This record gives sequence, C-alpha cells and structure tokens, in this order.
Amino acid sequence: MTSPLPDKAADTTAEMPWPVRVLSLKISDYVDRMSQLWVEGQVVQFNPRGGMAFLTLRDPDVDMSLSVSVPMNAVNAMPIPLAQGARVVLQAKPTFWTKRGTLQLEARQIRPVGIGDLLARVEILKRTLAAEGVFDAGRKRPIPFLPRRVGLITGRSSAAEKDVVENARRRWPAVVFEIREVAVQGTSAVTEVVEALRELDAMPAVDVIVIARGGGALEELLPFSNEAMVRAVAQARTPVISAIGHDVDQPLLDLVADWRASTPTDAGKKVVPDAAHERALAETARDRIRRALVRRVEAERSGLRSLVSRPVMADPVALVRARRQELTALRARAATRIEGRLHRAADEAEHLRRQVVALSPQSTLERGYAVVQHRDGRIVMDQDDVGVGELLRVHVARGDFGVRPVTAGAEDPPAQPARRSRAKKKATAPGPDAPTS
Repeated sequence: MTSPLPDKAADTTAEMPWPVRVLSLKISDYVDRMSQLWVEGQVVQFNPRGGMAFLTLRDPDVDMSLSVSVPMNAVNAMPIPLAQGARVVLQAKPTFWTKRGTLQLEARQIRPVGIGDLLARVEILKRTLAAEGVFDAGRKRPIPFLPRRVGLITGRSSAAEKDVVENARRRWPAVVFEIREVAVQGTSAVTEVVEALRELDAMPAVDVIVIARGGGALEELLPFSNEAMVRAVAQARTPVISAIGHDVDQPLLDLVADWRASTPTDAGKKVVPDAAHERALAETARDRIRRALVRRVEAERSGLRSLVSRPVMADPVALVRARRQELTALRARAATRIEGRLHRAADEAEHLRRQVVALSPQSTLERGYAVVQHRDGRIVMDQDDVGVGELLRVHVARGDFGVRPVTAGAEDPPAQPARRSRAKKKATAPGPDAPTS
C-alpha cells in the first residue's frame, strides 16, 4: 500500500518528497487565491495574436518583468495606440501555468499613464529627495581643473557624444576620454546608465564623469529622473556633470549632479580648460613677472649707485682713521686717570701704614712702657689682682722677663724690716725659674 503524501511543504523529506505535479498544483492553488490588482510598468514587448495580445511588462526602475496576456478589445479601447516603451497601468489576475511552471498576469483592463501623472510622480520624488538632503549644495564636489581622464556616458553614435568630445578637444587637444555607449531612452536606459556610472566610478584614473544626452520629448527624458539613477549619482565618489537635453529641460539628474551643463556642448567646454586662454594667462603672468623683476633690479641698482656715490665710499679708510684717533685719545686719557688713581692710592696706603706703626703695641713698648701678664696669659689690669710671690711675665720693647711681686699692695707692711729687705732683694733679682731676656 502506498504511503500518503505530506500535506505541507515543511513535512516533506528525502524519503517522502512531493512530485512536480503536486508542487505545481499547490502553487497554482495559492496563486488562484490572490485577488485582482492594479500594476504599473513599461511595455517592452507587444505581440498581438488574433483576439489576444501578449506583452512583457517591465519595472522601469529595476530589471524585473512579467508576461501579460490582455484581450485585444481592451487594447483597442485605449485612447492612444499601445506601443513598446509606453508606461501603462493594468488590472490583472495572477495565474500559474502548471505545465510550464510559469507565472503570468491575465489583464482585464489597460490604461496609459499620462504625462501629467508622470510629472506629478517626479515632483513627489523631487520633494522626497530634497527632504533627504540629496540635492544639498554642501555635498557637491568641485570639478577638477584638468582631469587625467574624462568618463563619458552617452547614447550609441549620438550627436551628444560628438558635441562633448569635439568641444573638449578643441579646447584641450590632449584630453583623454573613457566612453561608455548605453541606451539613453527606453526600458533599459536606467539600468545601463547606472552600470556604466558604477564602472567608471570604480576606475581611479577617471577624475570626472559626464552623462550626456540630446534633447527629446518629456517622456524620453524620464529615465534621468528615475530614483535609482539619482541615488547612484549621489553615491558616486567621482564628480558628475549632467548634460541632459537643452537648457529648458531639467530632470532630477541635473539637481543631484555636482555641476549642471545646459547642453552637451556646454559640458565639453566645462570639463577641460581652454588651452589658448590658459596660454594667454601664462604669457600675461610671465610678462608681469618679467616687468616686476626688471623694476626690482633697477631699484636695487639705483640704491647701489647711491651708496657708492657717498663720501665714505670714496675714502673708506677715513672713517676708520677718525675712529682710530678717537680710540688713541681715549686710551691716553684712561692711562692718565688710572695712573693718578694709583698715585693717590699709594699715598693713602703710606699714610695708613704710618698710622698703624704709630698706634702699634711695639711703638708703645719702645717709648718705655711694658705689658705685664699673669702666668695664664691674662694681662694685669689692677694691682689688686697680683698676689705676693706670683710669677708675672713682663714684655718690653726688646724681649720679656719674669718678676715676682714682694707685696700685695702699694704700702709696705709695718713690721719685720729684715723680711722686707729680703723681699726687695727678691723683687730686684729674678728667681731661679724666671725666664731671661
């Protein structure tokens, strides 16, 4: 007996898988439960067959598309003929073909998207991007003065390419271009332009990128107001120049670009400097420098002549000679003053020497005075300090000697005259231990 198949996809295993028919039928059941919806896109293929028309509806912003079948009576009911590239809104029901495993839309109604609706959507997108700061002047980068290599994104064999390249080379013949030819209108314009922009932005040698397209109808320029393209330009690291249409045309690309050219010709003039103009500026600057140098040399030469014509330059030694005489006079004056001061100092020293000699203890001793000291070196200042028989030292002008006093005071004792006579003798003759002169 065969085992029953799982009811849910999550219940399937390698041992119990779903057959392809089961999966197709389940996808078909799921899609059939979807309700009708309105969808917008761009017609990239249109193939009428009898009472039905088959077309491919593509998203204008990204590379995604779906197959659509629509009755011819709905197509014929449109106010304008349906053609490739047209923007439409249709009411459809998704269906899944189980035999081929494909998903398509079965349309009931189809309506063209009017220019007014497209412009309203562009205006809403413009306000949204402006609120995000995508168009702010502070985020725009300066265009390089002389780029090493210019990236150019333009249509295939277009007049805009010739305008940019010829005008740029007419101004600067050595300019180098890195050209990417892409679709600049139609369903693939946004995708191809964005891919070319990212490719050129990744090249280090490319210093600036120009996106150029000639004039055209409003709907033909709508890809350059596409949100995906605008954000790609805002995220680019390389400065971008927008040269779309004419001066009156202003897609959103002009607002996000780092510099807007009114025409492709204007972009060719902006992307590189004018060699003739720069050469003229260099010649003018060189003439100004030459004239400035000539004036400076003449001024220095005039100043040199003025210095040479001065009297001191006629006899350069005269100044040295005068200063030498002044120096000699100053030297003589200094010698005279120093000599006078030395004489006065010698006289003062001699006067002081005589005062010192006159006031010295030796002079006092030579006048007959003597200095009497105790044995411990103290000078005798009072007769009461002297004891009888004390050994004293007496200093005179030429030497010293020892003495012993025989009395303690100025008066002699009243008794014992014999002892007083011996005391006198002792006072007049030094003792055996007295020093000799």
